[in-house]
Amino acid sequence: MAVATSESQIFSETSCGSLLHQLQKIWDDVGESDEERDRMLLQLEQDCLDVYKRKVDQATKNRAHLLQSLADSQSKLVNLYSSLGDNNNFSTFEKSSGTIKEQLAAITPVLEQLKKLKEDRVKDFADVQSQIQRIYGEISGSSKPGKQVGALTVDESDLSLKKLDQFQSQLRELQKEKSDRLHKVLDFVSVIHDLCAVLGMDFFSTVSEVHPSLTDSVGVRSKSISDDTLSKLARMVLSLREDKTSRLQKLQVLSAQLIDLWNLMDTPEDERSLFSHITCNISAGVDEVTTPGALALDLLEQAEIEVERLDQLKASKMKEIALKRQAELEDIYARAHIEIDSAAAQEKIMSIINSGNIEPTELLADMDNQILKAKEEAFGRKEILEKVDRWMSACEEESWLEDYNRDENRYSASRGAHLNLKRAEKARVLVNKIPALVENLMAKTRAWEEDRGMAFIYDGVPLVAMLDEYNMLRQDREEEKRRLRDQKKYNEQLNTEQEAIFGSRPSPSPGRPLGPKKVMGPRVNGGSNGTPNRKLSLQNGGGPRSSSKDGKRENGSRLSAPANYVAISKEDPVPATP
Repeated sequence: MAVATSESQIFSETSCGSLLHQLQKIWDDVGESDEERDRMLLQLEQDCLDVYKRKVDQATKNRAHLLQSLADSQSKLVNLYSSLGDNNNFSTFEKSSGTIKEQLAAITPVLEQLKKLKEDRVKDFADVQSQIQRIYGEISGSSKPGKQVGALTVDESDLSLKKLDQFQSQLRELQKEKSDRLHKVLDFVSVIHDLCAVLGMDFFSTVSEVHPSLTDSVGVRSKSISDDTLSKLARMVLSLREDKTSRLQKLQVLSAQLIDLWNLMDTPEDERSLFSHITCNISAGVDEVTTPGALALDLLEQAEIEVERLDQLKASKMKEIALKRQAELEDIYARAHIEIDSAAAQEKIMSIINSGNIEPTELLADMDNQILKAKEEAFGRKEILEKVDRWMSACEEESWLEDYNRDENRYSASRGAHLNLKRAEKARVLVNKIPALVENLMAKTRAWEEDRGMAFIYDGVPLVAMLDEYNMLRQDREEEKRRLRDQKKYNEQLNTEQEAIFGSRPSPSPGRPLGPKKVMGPRVNGGSNGTPNRKLSLQNGGGPRSSSKDGKRENGSRLSAPANYVAISKEDPVPATP
């Protein structure tokens, strides 16, 4: 640089000297005076000074402009670093050395780089803020789902990564809230879809009432998630569930009525199966009913029509139904061995139905109550009746055993003799238990009577009287046996004495020895309903009555052998072996 300056000075001095020499030569030729020459030289020096001054001023201005540019660049650099949140890097440029142009050359690329970084950062901020604003709009319902927001004004005073992270964190929270809301919306929509299917309603028209974006034709991301939408969906789900509950209750009531009417009129199974889709939910909970159309209005209407039809049919079949109820009641009493006046009861039922003074349902309800009471009464007699059956069965075995013992051919090698022998062994064991069985039955019966304050009547006869009569007859039989044994001993002793006096004589023709009468258990008489009607009868008793041939009972004063007991002596024909 110094060499170039000296060369320029040499060239300048050479040029100026040459020109001054030529000027002096001209002045010599012209004959200029010294004064004029001095004036012109002075003017020439002034002109040169002005030129230098202008150059210096221009250079000063250029330097000031460069300094201003450098200051502006540094200020922009400061602002960019401050905006971008990176003030630490600016200290390196503050301490940089070199000429002004060198400093400008060093700061310019950095400035351009920071401007590019700022533009990118502004785009990032704008993108994040636009997403935040869009989600806020979707939540508040002020903007449509998925719609882009307008141009945003980004605050460029703070474009730091920290600020960007804050916006991004806020965006993530909003995105999570949006996702949660979207899941809630989808759950509500799914529940509404299932409820509409069960209730037989149009899903699309129903859900469109809340918001058009909730139909399946719209993408998932475009569904409304606003507070208003969630509130409407919640109310709609609540309303549909209430409808489902009320319809299910109504359907269950109708199903119960159908089943009662079917049972009442003995409707065949094939007719009942036509309404199985209605009655299948009679005991189901609200959440258990998920079949599409299970609670549709037309289904309820179908059930109502069928109930109304069966109600009308029930009125015409009431007599048949009532008689069936009466037959059921009589069967319960017959099995419990309780006598009732069936003809009078049926006549009363017919008169009530024909009079029309009572509703058919009330009549059937009254008969159902009677059946329930009859079942309770039969259940209370069950234990004693079981013991009575065992007692009567034992009496039958006792009767068979006595017939078997009188059979002289019972030990023969006839067909089935070994079976009769086994039965006889079991019968002897059972007969030995009869006294204890009768005593236990008597105690149970008396306890039953004391507890209820009434007599235990068995087919119209007091059971205690039957048991007392049986004990008396059993005692009579035992006395008869003892008498016959004494008579036999007396006859044998008399025959021995006669043989000693008169000698032996031919024995009488062979025949069956005399034996005591036997007391048989109550015979099995078939009742009107096919159930065994095994009862002991009493005659000439003070309170109990005896059975006569015409079925009437007469009051008497003493107990005698029951009509169902058969007195058989050893002279009677031997019954056939079973």
